[in-house]
Amino acid sequence: MKFDTIAIAAAEGPEAQNALANLSERYETVPAEEADIVVALGGDGFMLESLHRHMENPKPIYGMNRGSIGFLMNAFEEDGLLERLKKAEPAQVHPLRMTATDAEGAEHQALAINEVSLLRQTRLAAKLRIEIDGVERMSELVCDGAMVATPAGSTAYNVSAYGPIIPIGTGVLALTPISAFRPRRWRGALLPETATVVFEVSDPTVRKVSATADFTEVRNVARVDIRRATDCTVTFLFDPEHDLEERILKEQFLP
Repeated sequence: MKFDTIAIAAAEGPEAQNALANLSERYETVPAEEADIVVALGGDGFMLESLHRHMENPKPIYGMNRGSIGFLMNAFEEDGLLERLKKAEPAQVHPLRMTATDAEGAEHQALAINEVSLLRQTRLAAKLRIEIDGVERMSELVCDGAMVATPAGSTAYNVSAYGPIIPIGTGVLALTPISAFRPRRWRGALLPETATVVFEVSDPTVRKVSATADFTEVRNVARVDIRRATDCTVTFLFDPEHDLEERILKEQFLP
């Protein structure tokens, strides 16, 4: 990876802030809007925040773990940062574009790097109709909710809902139900990344459902359209020995 300038950003936690102070003393930096690469110090949540923050002016993000899980992050080391950045390998992901129409007919758009999820807002189960590329695939899913996850997000909320872990580069998305009641044994589906997924909410004013694209939540939705945002690309940077595809592969063999 060739670059001339770097910026360093950090989450608010003490570990991340301490790392920011130490690295800023050792390496020359510029403001993020002027940098070729942004080094993000924190956990996976801060990595997603950083990617969203720079989505209008995309630039590679190299994360170092100063948070908790750090699945999307590289190991933290103060030494040799510039050499690591030169050797880093990119992993590019198209986010999902959510268009959520609420019960009053207003449209709301947001991008999701991890997943778009629907979740019931009340004690009543959600009832969802599912359409893929204009074809009805399920007339009624009775559930707590459902989601569409990217490969990068397949190890997050998706895996906790028993969805599949998807290697980067496979060209598929995971459609995963959340606590499905009927069909009782339906575990979801793998879809081509080019698919357009539509959820329609039955009785949206009674069986209220929210829709969330990463950090953006829309309440009382009646319909949610999800498709790949082909006009937008986010770039993660990983050390060669800890690339994202290898991490996803390892995750599938954890006890």
